[in-house]
Amino acid sequence: MSKKQTKYIFVTGGVTSSLGKGIVSASLGLLLKSRGFSVTIQKLDPYINIDPGTLNPYEHGECYVTDDGAETDLDLGHYERFLDSATSQDNNVTTGKIYQTVIEKERRGDFLGKTVQVIPHITNEIKRRIKILAKQDYDIIITEIGGTVGDIESLPYIESVRQLKWELGEKNSMVIHLTLLPYLAASGELKTKPSQHSVRQLMESGIQADVLVCRTEYKIPKEQRAKLAQFCNVPLSNVIECKDLDTIYEVPLYLQKQDFDDVVLKELGLESNKEADLKDWKTFLKKYQNPKKKVEIALIGKYVSLQDSYKSIAEAFIHAGADQEIDVRLRWVYSGDLEESTVAEKLKGVDGMLIAPGFGDRGIEGKILAAKNARENNVPLLGICLGMQIMTIEFARNVLGYGKANSMEFDPSTPEPVISIMEEQKNVVEKGGTMRLGAWKCNLDPKSQLAAIYGHSQISERHRHRYEFNSEFRDEYEKNGLIPTGFNPETGLVETLELKGHPFYIGVQYHPEYKSTVATPHPLFKAFVKACSTHAK
Repeated sequence: MSKKQTKYIFVTGGVTSSLGKGIVSASLGLLLKSRGFSVTIQKLDPYINIDPGTLNPYEHGECYVTDDGAETDLDLGHYERFLDSATSQDNNVTTGKIYQTVIEKERRGDFLGKTVQVIPHITNEIKRRIKILAKQDYDIIITEIGGTVGDIESLPYIESVRQLKWELGEKNSMVIHLTLLPYLAASGELKTKPSQHSVRQLMESGIQADVLVCRTEYKIPKEQRAKLAQFCNVPLSNVIECKDLDTIYEVPLYLQKQDFDDVVLKELGLESNKEADLKDWKTFLKKYQNPKKKVEIALIGKYVSLQDSYKSIAEAFIHAGADQEIDVRLRWVYSGDLEESTVAEKLKGVDGMLIAPGFGDRGIEGKILAAKNARENNVPLLGICLGMQIMTIEFARNVLGYGKANSMEFDPSTPEPVISIMEEQKNVVEKGGTMRLGAWKCNLDPKSQLAAIYGHSQISERHRHRYEFNSEFRDEYEKNGLIPTGFNPETGLVETLELKGHPFYIGVQYHPEYKSTVATPHPLFKAFVKACSTHAK
């Protein structure tokens, strides 16, 4: 029996960045999966960084981490949340990775003295990376190309798509081009010219778009839709409207109403007798849009002016809130604004607090004040990664009496290093990809609050950190009520802390937000939202 032919969908963007290629790709993936196809999505990023792990969150949003320890673009979070399936390092490729691989081959002599060039060597490596996921026997691979058509950085990717379309043959690949229809208030109409130029630029690179997805603030009139079809060489049915909606979770249903999945299947020569069943998705959306209660949670971090820096956390709250029909409203609090004189006012009236992950010493003292406020006032608190370390430092200073307690990250010479650098990190010099990354097992105390929340005493969660709870102080913490309840089975690393006698005061060294999806909201976020709702009463 011959191996089935994997089909490829390439998603490009024009006119401007941040149009939502990731959401459209994830929505299409969900629709095709619901029709019975096995689907995965990958992101090609044109920047020369090897991965976003060393990028400032202000510039690129959060760095998403996969089970296998890849630091990736935040769009992979959307893919996982929509498809309810894990991605891997093969799902995110950067120009940095491409060039690094080609140069390593050149140094080994793999090219046998040939001059190494963008074509064919770089484009061949891009094509190899695009096709590598086919080894996992997917029916359809959706490849999102970052940036916009015409960017210098994107040109090798566009050329690779041109070559692949030719190599794969008829009906085995297609291009979806996402573009913007700006609305000009002065003339009171949507303008198609920027989209026409964008499609023309794509054609100059040898690629004809098969489907147009048009981002717009208003519905597209029939005349404008016909104009786009005529000038962009696509059938009228292949001009898809993607109007601004209240939530990204409406997008799959909005696209489904326009038979987006049928259009794509027709272009790929595929048939499905199975209708898209989005009943569970609609139930989630209905509960999300019609909550019975509301809570306000302070998200305390240092990157709050760009909320994409905590994208997975914000989405995990949406999943958990909808699950319990609770409207979770986030109060974004910059930790640098929290001082002894302001902390009570800034956090007044919140039903819970989350101390967010992060790196560096800016805003740390404000986070410590927030942890103290939550501990002393019985306000539910969840600390994630650095958040757990903050809870550790605060407890040492204000309960254990270690006035100079700190993390070695902020003060390498602290006399009371309650947070110390991990043993395997001590000789690490390079920054990129060198932290403790990916999924690790954690054994929970069967009597702990967390074991009850998870319903298991062994869990697996994703990590991204260099520093750890210093086990030399463990006995003192236990005696005074901040109890380590979760441990790495191999190293003994303390993964979780719980405060005895407090309604909800839990710190975790891992990142639970990465594993929350629409179909399976994370149990820790569900428990936290429930605790906040109880506190609100």
